[in-house]
Amino acid sequence: MNMSARAFDPSARTTHVRPWYRELWPWLLISGPALVVVGCVYAMWLAVATDDTLVAEDYYKRGLSINERLERAANAARMQIAAQVTIGADGGVRVALSGAAPSLQSVRLVLAHATRSGLDRSAVLERNQDNIFVGHLPAPGTGRWLLSVEADDWRLPAVEVSEPITNVRLRASP
Repeated sequence: MNMSARAFDPSARTTHVRPWYRELWPWLLISGPALVVVGCVYAMWLAVATDDTLVAEDYYKRGLSINERLERAANAARMQIAAQVTIGADGGVRVALSGAAPSLQSVRLVLAHATRSGLDRSAVLERNQDNIFVGHLPAPGTGRWLLSVEADDWRLPAVEVSEPITNVRLRASP
């Protein structure tokens, strides 16, 4: 038998070839693009499932009215108005005012969520016989809230609070 015939004889040498899916390298090469596809699917789900509304829909009007709010805050500082606010777990609200506040029959409590405008709450509080303003507000959920008290001609600056909202003191700075 000649040398060239022996080189091509399949019975002369047996080699075992493993299928590609039993090798490590193809799986390592496939894992990168597969992880990218999974990440893209998650990002698409996140974009569709979450709410991405503006914090305030009328942000332009609010920007224009900043001077009015600054003037109302200056009025509160001039009258040395302060408030002690308590919101119970059942939504009962109590506000005690101090300072040179005129004899008001009602004040407005504003509870704005720090990031979701759809969760904002406000209530008009009426004065009771103890000169405490009382009312009811849907109980705030968890998270950060901006709390402020205002009347027609003055407004106390907002204070950032977390739940539970008990004995929060608001005061206008001079």
